[in-house]
Formats: sequence, C-alpha cells, structure tokens
Amino acid sequence: MGLDETGSRTGPVKVQRGVPAGAELRAAELYWDAFGRKLGPVLNPPGKAVPFIAAQLNADRAVCAIFEGRLVGLAGYQLGGRALTGGTASAVLRVYGYLGGLRRLLLLALFERRPAPGQLVMDGIAVDPDARGRGIGSLLIEEVAAVAAEHGRREIRLDVIDTNPRARVLYERRGFTAVRTERTPYLRGLLGFGAVTTMHRPVEADEPRGLCAP
Repeated sequence: MGLDETGSRTGPVKVQRGVPAGAELRAAELYWDAFGRKLGPVLNPPGKAVPFIAAQLNADRAVCAIFEGRLVGLAGYQLGGRALTGGTASAVLRVYGYLGGLRRLLLLALFERRPAPGQLVMDGIAVDPDARGRGIGSLLIEEVAAVAAEHGRREIRLDVIDTNPRARVLYERRGFTAVRTERTPYLRGLLGFGAVTTMHRPVEADEPRGLCAP
C-alpha cells in the first residue's frame, strides 16, 4: 500500500525539523535522486557525490517527512548563512582532487544564491519515488513556510530549472509565483538545463505549522 497524505490507509506521515540522526546517507540518496541530473556535471560520479553530500549536510537546515520510521522526503532551506548542503573548498579538493576540485568549485559557484533581506531561500524538495504524488511535497512546503514565519521572514524564494516542470506545478499550487526567468542556453550542454525561474511566496506572520498528517 502506498503513502497517503491523510494517513487514512497506511498510517501517519510525520513531518519534523532536521534530518534524523543516522539518516544522513539516506537524505543524501534522496537529494541525489531528485537533483542528480542538475548536479551531476558538478559532483559526478554518484559513488563520490552521495557520500560527499552526506558528509557535508547541515542536518538542521531541513524539514523531513517520516513514514514508518523511514525518511521518505525532505526540503532544505538557507538560514543564517547555512543551507542543507554544505562543503568547504578544501573538502571539495580533498574528495575530487586538485584539478577536478577546482573545476567543480567554479561550477558550484553558478548555483550560489543569496537571500534578499526578509527572504528565506528554499533549496528544493526531494521525495522517495515510491511516495511521490501523495502530498508529501505539500507537507514539506508548509513546514518550510512555518520555519520562515518563526524567523520573521516575509517571503520564501526558490529557483526551479526548465527541465523540472512537475516541481514548478507543485510550487504554483502551494502559492508560489514566478517573478523572473534567467535564460542561459550556453549552459544547457554543460549542466543540462537552459533556464532558471525564480519563484516567490509571501509568508504570513501567523503562518500555521506544517500540515502534519494525523
């Protein structure tokens, strides 16, 4: 039986703050499954990328969905200068070597996003393929909105690439509006996408806590 947002068929889906202790590798696997196509040119091969992501995670910069004790989804965000995925330049050079590391650092700089005053930047959603289409993404977005409200942020920002239309539909359904699209066709051959759309969602001061399933 599959997951159900209401929990009526298979039991509750719990949403919590932070990656559970011991679930870092699982979180990295989910993250890579969702974003490997985007990050592959930077962090491939997967055998290095997944352990690297797991080792560099800032576990307190995520909200997670747990089903029957297993991590089935997560959404990362930036706050206080720290995001879910980290990694110093020295760590990149140590794992990928000097020449390969320098190239990757240059590419990673293309993904850097700094929030404007009053913004919380969301780093995207990763959900277990077997759990997709069951409302997990909506639960995670609402919990991120609650985090933003608690920290006095007025707006959530995220960026979605042109090769991920399904994610954009979800974001629009949860109140995000596209504000601009940056077209970078010269990067399509290198990174696999040629446009990035920035989306915003306003945050209410009394934003309710995420919609944890009963």
